[in-house]
Amino acid sequence: MAPGNCAIPRGRRPPLPQAVPEHRGARHQPGVGVAGLLCLALAVSGCSIKTIAVKTVADSLSEGTSSFATDDDPQLIKDALPFGLKTLEGLLDKLPKHRPLLRAVAAGFTSYSAAFIQPEIRALERIDLDLARAEKVRARRMFLRARDYGLRALETSHPNLRQRLMADPGAALAKARKADVPDLYWTAAAWGSAISLGKDQMDLVADVPIVDALIHRALELDEPWDAGSLTEFMIAFERRGDA
Repeated sequence: MAPGNCAIPRGRRPPLPQAVPEHRGARHQPGVGVAGLLCLALAVSGCSIKTIAVKTVADSLSEGTSSFATDDDPQLIKDALPFGLKTLEGLLDKLPKHRPLLRAVAAGFTSYSAAFIQPEIRALERIDLDLARAEKVRARRMFLRARDYGLRALETSHPNLRQRLMADPGAALAKARKADVPDLYWTAAAWGSAISLGKDQMDLVADVPIVDALIHRALELDEPWDAGSLTEFMIAFERRGDA
């Protein structure tokens, strides 16, 4: 099986998830201007104006990531995504539990590695094996980075999920809900893709049951999500050992 066949489903890649702004009501009420927002900021106990400003930017940027999925210039997306992802990571330093940002970064790193790093590995293997190996390691690390953000997104609603997944994946995911499906998907996609590029890494291979539990729980909760992407991923992941 070529590297990355279980990274993103072979059908239409789902767009990067759009966030629901946390301050949508305040920002879109008629007549609420800068002065009104400042008064709101001062009225919120324990929240500084700077914090609210950062959260507003975070909401806007995590909403805007969907434009990457609809742009028709792949090279433009390839060049722009690293800057965008680093910007979102910088905001996460200020807002470490901002779930829309965590989801956007998990989706972004998964998509970037699957779309722009993995496809070049096979071609490199024909001309430069050392460089191909280095790119494979880079892609795997990026997937693991995405996996960690996905787990953090899930842990905003399910504390200590990572630790519980290691002990008993099924029990750990029993309380997952339909709202968790996008994060279950991106976490599974990133983790499964890392495994497909690290078949010689026994610590990664040992995580196969966790990925299986993540995707099956997502299917139980919302099988038709994103036009069948969950089913396509499951089929691709289960065929990872073929060929």
